[in-house]
Amino acid sequence: MKRKHCIVIVDDDADDREIIRDAFASSVQDQDYMFMENGDRLMEFLQSADDQNKPSLIMLDLNMPGKDGRETLKELKSSQRFQEIPTIVFTTSSSHRDKQNVYELGANCFITKPDTFNKLIELTNCISKLWLQ
Repeated sequence: MKRKHCIVIVDDDADDREIIRDAFASSVQDQDYMFMENGDRLMEFLQSADDQNKPSLIMLDLNMPGKDGRETLKELKSSQRFQEIPTIVFTTSSSHRDKQNVYELGANCFITKPDTFNKLIELTNCISKLWLQ
């Protein structure tokens, strides 16, 4: 039996986490979702997960309390165990400096959160096709 993809959505805004999940679920039903409110929680989860249960994709916000997206990304991509997990920075920022910085830290993609749910559905559909198929 094929293992379901697990998408971890790391964002301090509970509404954003739900909306992102709903957008993914509108086009692809065969996925599991986990929510984390910051990078500290994500790293705790990853450290305790065995290699069979690593996420298929991490959607990572930049600006969060505790360990923010930049610190988390740096830790993820400097770890032999976690650096291969596709990590998409999904943020309200459209700053060129933020974009350049996260790519230097090893992000697989930088996406500014869209302003409509329909655009979010289009984006999550593309993300699913690129990273999960």
